[in-house]
Amino acid sequence: MAQNLLQRIEGFLAESAIPPSVFGREAVRDPRLVKDLRQGRIVGLRVTCRVEHFMNKWRADHRAGRVAPRGDRRLYVVRHPGGEA
Repeated sequence: MAQNLLQRIEGFLAESAIPPSVFGREAVRDPRLVKDLRQGRIVGLRVTCRVEHFMNKWRADHRAGRVAPRGDRRLYVVRHPGGEA
């Protein structure tokens, strides 16, 4: 079951372009979830249900056009040669 969950997560990550750490943080408040699953972590039914719910909700929101970009939220300032930001 854990391997099957990891395969579904990997497919979802490719589909959504959400970084693994952001996925884990938003799905179950664990940024290491995907990394740990790749290393053999076994999760319980509660985590599995939360992950499935997150993926299903994201897909429904995506179809409805309500998906905002996820990922690196830091603001990068581009410096121009004249010293202006």
